[in-house]
Amino acid sequence: MERADITLGELAERDHAFYGLVWAGTTLSAQVDRALVQAHDLPLSWFEVMLWLHGQSEPVAASDLGAKTLLSRSQVSRVVDSLQNRGLVERSTAPNDARSIRIALTRAGRDTFAAADATRREALAAVFNDLLDDDDITALEAVWSKLKQKPRQ
Repeated sequence: MERADITLGELAERDHAFYGLVWAGTTLSAQVDRALVQAHDLPLSWFEVMLWLHGQSEPVAASDLGAKTLLSRSQVSRVVDSLQNRGLVERSTAPNDARSIRIALTRAGRDTFAAADATRREALAAVFNDLLDDDDITALEAVWSKLKQKPRQ
């Protein structure tokens, strides 16, 4: 059966831009997720937690991960459990508060992250990196910066 070429219809330019962002994020995330699962049995949500941990020199509180990732607190907890079961992260207590749990990548976690990040880059090459030049990236960075600003109250 042939698919119909459906459209969003008449949309204001800003609405079209918004749905374009949604489409791009969803499509690119799904592509990266498939590649990571296939190559490393590592869903994108796990990779995202590892990405934040990779950038830290010290273990971080789970609540800090929850504040930075696109995941809920309970999702972060489940992801950390799964990563720990695979030996990719370790939990420790905070030096000044035994009730606070801190999380860090293990050596195996750092190695897995490096391999998965190479897979992510490969998955995005043809559909992102090769399509966008430096001016496009600069423009996107400017857009993200504006969208990340907190609205004035």
